[in-house]
Amino acid sequence: MAKISYNKSFLQKQREQLKLYRRLLPSLDLKRRQLTFELVRAQKELAEVGQAKEKYAASIGAQLPMLARTKVSLSGLVRIARLDIGEENVVGIRLPVVREAVCEIVDYSMFVKPQWVDFLVVRLKEMVQLHFREKIARERVSLLEKGVKHITQRVNLFDKILIPQAKETIFRIQIFLGDAERSAVVRAKLAKQKHRKEHEQEQQMTESA
Repeated sequence: MAKISYNKSFLQKQREQLKLYRRLLPSLDLKRRQLTFELVRAQKELAEVGQAKEKYAASIGAQLPMLARTKVSLSGLVRIARLDIGEENVVGIRLPVVREAVCEIVDYSMFVKPQWVDFLVVRLKEMVQLHFREKIARERVSLLEKGVKHITQRVNLFDKILIPQAKETIFRIQIFLGDAERSAVVRAKLAKQKHRKEHEQEQQMTESA
């Protein structure tokens, strides 16, 4: 907490700060709730992509049981030919979004690879696309989690620290100024009484003389 100056000028500054904090807090809390909503939605999308990927992989395994026994090299059959990752602004946070993901089949010898590889590479194209969709969905969740954490810290800063501190400071200054004002009134009364007594004594001395 900054050093407190017990005067009316500092008191006015604290009142203005408190007014500012109270005005900003609702907008920060609204942003926190919006980001939390977007995070929940992003987590749901990530889960859906992950489930789709697992389901598709399971279907490939069911359709091509020979994959578990084959010694044929299947690496490098499919690659990303074009990947366009854009950005979108979600409640002030820039999130990646897949605009386009195009896969292509790498040329391979039909005489070296078994016939079922033709069926496999078509499915692998879809798997690669799901893989990148999952990767981007996971990155969106990560960025939103950081955003929610940051805005929650700011909300807590205002709600639990800055506003209570400003209220306490205002209260302490008001108490100090109130006490000072009462003390000044008491001193003024005492000085007035003293002055009156001195005046009365001077009159008595004058009358005696």
